[in-house]
Amino acid sequence: MSNPTSVVEELLQAIPQLRPQLYFKTSLTALSHAMEDQVLAGTEPPLVIASFQQERFYRQESSRYARIADVTDQVYVLSASGTSFTNRSDIYETIAFEEGDALAQEWHLLVMGLTYSACLICRERSPISLVNRSTGTALEQNRRFEGIWTQDRFVSQQAALKLLSRIEVYRPELADKIEAARQKFLGEDLAPALLLDGGSSDPFVQRLITYLQAGQYKLLKAYKAISAQEQRERLVNSITSAIRQSLDPEEIFQITVRELGQALEVCRCLIYPYSPGAGEVVIRNQHLKPSVPSLMDQTWPLTNNPLFEYVQDAQETVSIEDTQAQDSPYRQEIDAVMPLVERWGIQSWMLVPLIYQKRLLGMIELHHCQSTPYQWTEDDKALVDAIAAQLSVALIQADAYANLQDLNRQLEALDRTRSNLIAITGHELRTPLSTIQVCLESLASEPDMPLELRQVMLQAALEDAERMRKLVQDFLTLSRLESGRIEWNLESLALQECVDLSLSSVQARQGNTPCASLKVKIPSKAPLVRADGEWLVEVLVKLLDNACKFTGPDDTITIEARRYNDQMMEVIVTDTGRGIEPDRLEIVFDRFYQEEGALRRTTGGTGLGLAMCRQIVEGIGGQIWATSAGKDQGSQFHFTLPIAQGGLEPPSRPARTASPRSGSRRSAKGQKSVLLGD
Repeated sequence: MSNPTSVVEELLQAIPQLRPQLYFKTSLTALSHAMEDQVLAGTEPPLVIASFQQERFYRQESSRYARIADVTDQVYVLSASGTSFTNRSDIYETIAFEEGDALAQEWHLLVMGLTYSACLICRERSPISLVNRSTGTALEQNRRFEGIWTQDRFVSQQAALKLLSRIEVYRPELADKIEAARQKFLGEDLAPALLLDGGSSDPFVQRLITYLQAGQYKLLKAYKAISAQEQRERLVNSITSAIRQSLDPEEIFQITVRELGQALEVCRCLIYPYSPGAGEVVIRNQHLKPSVPSLMDQTWPLTNNPLFEYVQDAQETVSIEDTQAQDSPYRQEIDAVMPLVERWGIQSWMLVPLIYQKRLLGMIELHHCQSTPYQWTEDDKALVDAIAAQLSVALIQADAYANLQDLNRQLEALDRTRSNLIAITGHELRTPLSTIQVCLESLASEPDMPLELRQVMLQAALEDAERMRKLVQDFLTLSRLESGRIEWNLESLALQECVDLSLSSVQARQGNTPCASLKVKIPSKAPLVRADGEWLVEVLVKLLDNACKFTGPDDTITIEARRYNDQMMEVIVTDTGRGIEPDRLEIVFDRFYQEEGALRRTTGGTGLGLAMCRQIVEGIGGQIWATSAGKDQGSQFHFTLPIAQGGLEPPSRPARTASPRSGSRRSAKGQKSVLLGD
């Protein structure tokens, strides 16, 4: 029974001269009340047909139509069927049409007497742009209708015929009553007048409607401004909430790019961080519309992007409505990145920098990829600028938090170092001091002590005094290395001579103590290395001493040199001793590291030797690391040295070296051994 054809369309087809106009709901309400008041104020009984879209609209006016029914018996009220609205004959006729009928989208009121007539035939326009955030329903003041309002009798007759036909379909039992209405009000055969403005109407009423329409346009503009402001505040609050809940820049970017892309309905929204000197960035945060090419995980150029460089230098937002427009003020920059524009279909472009105290932290990019240019509004720019300000603060907070975490880790490391320092120095200093004290007390209290025993006491005291001196010297040396107060004397050196000096030093220190056999595998044509000879010998001595400490007399220690690559030589000190667990290969280079713990060592030492080796090797431009197959599988200590620029032959003069502790230089002949600190 439902009719999908619009009454407005039928009327416009029947009278082509009619021109529909746009009305706001407020205007239609005023017109409807004026027409109803005309019926209530009159004395003749007219034909009244009112069509409401929904039952709730009818309920607001039901009392008025009860009063109108006292004036005339020809009252027909139409509405979509509902809980209480049904087909019924009471003080007036109610007609419940189906929801699929075109009447569900229309608003009609027709009043026709013998001496006057007026009709309002309209349909609601869609979609509704403004929606109440709290209820999700369309704002009543923003509802708009398109149709005809006129006092022309011919137009009113045509509208009445079409509405009565709809009523008769739904209520066939009213055929006699409807026919009586036709005979009384529609029997006169009128010719259509020349309709230039949608039908003649009262000039005063027309001015009133014009005034209402103008006021409604102002109200609509105000609602749009309020809605835009609400949208900005909601989005900024959402991002601010995300910032408060997380200090992870990636999480903040993900929330922001999604919210901003949806709010502005752009084809593509990108947010990426920027580091000074970065030439490119990989896109990790993106919002896309369907069918738009994705930039996720793509490399986005920065240094070869004049548009980015312009934003970076000017530190201001750049909005481009049409990348193809020849009169664009950014034409030169766009031409330089035209391959990007064409590949990713960028028709309209906005770049908004993330700035904090004149420092560029990142960028927001908005792309429209449709065929027609998009005009960026001031509201768009204000919204993105507000978000950019929040993001800039968020990045600074995240950076500060990351720095705070680094500081906490450093403090934890310093606390561990302090604990290890107390434990190790307490042990290493207390033992020799106890020996020295016992020896001196014995010498002082036993004047008749045999000369041989007196000599043993003195020798023991001297040895432990030297041990304490070395311990203090190791602390001072490592402190200088870590603080960067070392001036490196880099020169071209023959690696073989440095190895020979280190072996001599180790053998002199070991004395009569049994040690593993030492083997050297250095090519005769090995290139010269560029290093500081004194410190290079120190590294070799400490690595050899460390190997001897954990290797038995029947084991073997090997020193091997080979090319690492075109620029570096690799030196490897290998032993067949107790080995290193895989999870400790990195921490063996930490300060105060001891494999067996600070208070239960069997080999002695401060745990500073390998830490010093790392500082020295990295200071002269190399790297150092350890490898091992595991416990009792031996270990290998590797370090690299830069190859000197020049010939491959060793120098004719002997290499000069000296202990970094004394700062002196001596020739290879008669060289005093470099004492191990670990």
